[in-house]
Amino acid sequence: MNRIDQRFATLKEQGRTALIPYITAGDPAPEHTVGFMHALVEAGADVIELGMPFSDPMADGPVIQKACERALKHHVRLSHIFDMVSEFRRRDSETPVVLMGYLNPMERMGLHDFAEQAAGSGVDGVLVVDMPPEEADEVAPLFKEYHLQSIFLVAPTTSESRAATICAHGEGYLYYVSLKGVTGAATLDVSEVDRHLEPLRRLTSLPLCVGFGIRDGDTAAAVAQVADGVIVGSALVSRIADNCERPERATEELKALLSEMRHALDA
Repeated sequence: MNRIDQRFATLKEQGRTALIPYITAGDPAPEHTVGFMHALVEAGADVIELGMPFSDPMADGPVIQKACERALKHHVRLSHIFDMVSEFRRRDSETPVVLMGYLNPMERMGLHDFAEQAAGSGVDGVLVVDMPPEEADEVAPLFKEYHLQSIFLVAPTTSESRAATICAHGEGYLYYVSLKGVTGAATLDVSEVDRHLEPLRRLTSLPLCVGFGIRDGDTAAAVAQVADGVIVGSALVSRIADNCERPERATEELKALLSEMRHALDA
């Protein structure tokens, strides 16, 4: 069983909500990423989303855009990210790792090489923001061959018929974008999220995880009332941005914020 499926099965047995942090690989410098990943697990992460830096991250707000810029200044490439995951796996063989990013870098590497190296490093799933299921005919079979789960996004504007198509192709969990706009937005209406999740539950048995707009323990706990998982990105990445020259301090702040969210989810 894929690590993602195993983790969600365990959480369901325990009656707990998944906590899924996102950080950008190589931000603020490559040597800090693996330490950040371990710190997030210590603070209560159930799955880690690791961003693949890209020069034009269209779904991401300014916080994650700048994180990508910081990583790219260090020339972080996919091969470096696979090395990071391999290093993480030396100490942690259980926490699922999902790569999140855009298709262009994968195509430049070569889709087969990407899938082979991702699986070989210990990656469990891939979320390609700009690859809808209708355009995944080449990629999805490769991912299946290498036991990488294809994770897809659903937005508030997604029609029910299109959501059905996405659910039919999705694996691992479904990433529900809680609001219109980009990552880092401040306004989150949980009742509206609940209204959109209800029809999705009729379409899929996949865990429904909500991202965009999660910034603290209160918002995490509120979303946990209606979702199977809570995804937090910009709030964590901003802690890194504030402490680029002080990685130890960044680690402390990442652990503090995620621990607050973990406590709020479990309370």
